[in-house]
Amino acid sequence: MATGKITKDKVDALVKGTGDLFLWDDKLSGFGVKVTPAGAKVYLLQYRVGGRGNPTRRYTIGKHGPLTPDQARTRAKQLASMVEHGIDPRQAEDDEKAAKAEAQRQADETARIVGELTFTKQVDIWLKEYAVDHRDRTVGQARSIVALYLRPALGDKPLPHITRADLQAIIDAIPLRSRANRLAVYAYASIFFRWATERGTIAESPVKSMAKPPAPKARNRVLTDDEIAAVWNGAATLSGPYGTFYRFLMLTGQRRDEVAGMKWPELDRARAIWTIPADRAKNGKTHIVPLAPIIIAELDALSLARQIKAKADKADAATWPKAGPVLTTDGATSIRSYSKAKIALDKAIAETRGTKEHPAPIPAWRVHDLRRTLATGLQKLGIRLEVTEAALNHLSGSRAGIVAVYQQHDWAAEKRDALRGWAAAVLAIVAGHRPEQFKNKAGEADPKAWQGYIAACAANGGQPAPIDQGNVLAIGVATKLAG
Repeated sequence: MATGKITKDKVDALVKGTGDLFLWDDKLSGFGVKVTPAGAKVYLLQYRVGGRGNPTRRYTIGKHGPLTPDQARTRAKQLASMVEHGIDPRQAEDDEKAAKAEAQRQADETARIVGELTFTKQVDIWLKEYAVDHRDRTVGQARSIVALYLRPALGDKPLPHITRADLQAIIDAIPLRSRANRLAVYAYASIFFRWATERGTIAESPVKSMAKPPAPKARNRVLTDDEIAAVWNGAATLSGPYGTFYRFLMLTGQRRDEVAGMKWPELDRARAIWTIPADRAKNGKTHIVPLAPIIIAELDALSLARQIKAKADKADAATWPKAGPVLTTDGATSIRSYSKAKIALDKAIAETRGTKEHPAPIPAWRVHDLRRTLATGLQKLGIRLEVTEAALNHLSGSRAGIVAVYQQHDWAAEKRDALRGWAAAVLAIVAGHRPEQFKNKAGEADPKAWQGYIAACAANGGQPAPIDQGNVLAIGVATKLAG
């Protein structure tokens, strides 16, 4: 093993051999230069950390040429000082590289989070996926909640940085009286963050440990008979298809969007039925709605008006169109101006019951209350609960759980009779008749008498049947008519 002071002349004079050759400096212990069989000359430091019991290690300082012997010596002294203090230069270098790599990884992850994992970008992806297998109304509500509440508050904040406190602040900002909106924000936030968790975007949903806001109080508003007549008469004053819209809501008891989105191909005049397809029904179940004679007549009128407008050669009311929406203002799209129509209807009701100068509005009501009013009306007519729920396409209560599995009767005939009876009852009410006016021989209001009269009306094509003076129907006749 050659030793001597390492100088430029000596290093330049070194020649390669068949194996590695070393020249060790005689002044700085462990500092040397290695000549490889290929002729490369490399400065290095040989050292041992922790005493003789530990292995000898070598640290490559750099190549001769780019480094002078003096530069290499200076670096070797720095490394030797590290060894004296118990620091392994090679390990320190590896640790530094690992730290730089981790720092770069974190920087890249931060850039990804800031650039790709913002709430705005991720919620847009979710909304597109959510729209694939959910009804338009549900998707519309999700978009509305995102636009009104979540996006303004969360914006470009990265998903991994969104906390329970962020979401709670959004809910707390919604007035306590708006329970439905508070619950909707919680529900859609829960769905979205669960989606993000399942994708591995975040480790845990911030909604997971939140308290669910209380649900709105269940509504129990049922229109009185006078209010039923007021709504019917008010609807008659509305322009375009909106009068028909409200009458169909009252007579069928179906949901707002289902009625508004009614299409001609869903209707079968010969069988007097309307088939709501599964993708338009709220519960995802195809629903057949029997149509009362008055609805058939109104559809005939719409059909005839459409043919006349299209200048058909032989207009025939009974030949219904094969395509397109039933309730439309432009012939191509279904009606959507629900709020404006409701405002106009309420105004018309108030003026119909009073005057323009002194309107007499009815207490606040919602379109959905018409479903509850129909259900209550069917109860007054003695209709079984199972039939009412079948008519409304309602799967809870008597049609839920094990009953839904084993009870497969479709109640088609019963639904037909029930909805025809209800349509007859509405027309009777509009004509001024009231259940309490129908009495037994003792002069007492009798439900059977009302049921019997409505059965007579249904048998009269749905129109109010002639009655005895004083609106009294003999109890024996009523009982027979009511079955």
